[in-house]
Amino acid sequence: MRVGVLTGGGDCPGLNAVIRAVVRKGVQEYGYDFTGFRDGWRGPLEGDSVRLDIAAVRGILPRGGTILGSSRTNPLKAENGIRRIKENLAKHEVEALIAIGGEDTLGVAARLTDEYGVPVVGVPKTIDNDLSATDYTFGFDTAVSIATEAIDRLHTTAESHMRVLVVEVMGRHAGWIALHSGLAGGANVILIPEQRFDLDQVCAWVTSRFKASYAPIVVVAEGAMPKDGDVVLKDGSLDSFGHVRLSGVGEWLAKEIEKRTGKEARTTVLGHVQRGGTPSAFDRWLATRFGLHAIDAVRDGDFGTMVALRGTDIVRVPLADATAKLKTVDPALYREVGVFFG
Repeated sequence: MRVGVLTGGGDCPGLNAVIRAVVRKGVQEYGYDFTGFRDGWRGPLEGDSVRLDIAAVRGILPRGGTILGSSRTNPLKAENGIRRIKENLAKHEVEALIAIGGEDTLGVAARLTDEYGVPVVGVPKTIDNDLSATDYTFGFDTAVSIATEAIDRLHTTAESHMRVLVVEVMGRHAGWIALHSGLAGGANVILIPEQRFDLDQVCAWVTSRFKASYAPIVVVAEGAMPKDGDVVLKDGSLDSFGHVRLSGVGEWLAKEIEKRTGKEARTTVLGHVQRGGTPSAFDRWLATRFGLHAIDAVRDGDFGTMVALRGTDIVRVPLADATAKLKTVDPALYREVGVFFG
């Protein structure tokens, strides 16, 4: 049996660990052959592939990014996209496909299986941790660790100059990175997409922090919005899945805080540094387990499913359920950490 593997969407620490686990177990225990498709869904769409064997995955466990490359290609919008994918899978003698990705990549996988009969098993990947069918996605722990370290470092420079430092982290619709890194890093204000913020209240928290002779750190997710405003966009362009490019809320917020409080404010946008570098031990562990269970699902012919973490167990859930809704921060959890604001 020949199995195809692809990694779609944004890059993420731990992708290579999944690829390694899939190939190692698939070759050693099941005698499968593997074809890696390059750059997400572009690979099977255009027939761009590379052979994967044990030698090809040796040494990739600690590497960030993905040896297969990634993209935000949407084959459902490409001319004759489904037909081209089926033809290329047949041409490469690929009998099953493992798609590693987030909401968009797995949404395509679900439609390919349910509507077009393409045998796909999904693996959840996103630093945003916003897939509702799994307790955690790999990449999230690494992103939180990177953001937390940045916040730790910014405390000292903020206090040296007694200025406000606004830290913008990733999080389009879900504020998990902002919440976890902000709490772990001792931020004085945490702003997330799920809760529109009151700018006057933010400024009051900032002022309160200065009265205690400390310089405040404000952590804001890129998708956070004020009560009387809208999301801040980098530009109006859309990707192939219809998403606009977010960025700029941190800079806007710093200017508003400085104008309203009279305190000097600066912005640090962590951006893609949160995606890069070697994965944490937890992400390597989780990604490896996902890979081992994904190839088991292929062996069992359990297509149209995604592997997911529930407690300490890896289970299988329908792909359609996995992408039906996002996992967002519960308001009660956000209120819980509010005791540290100000």
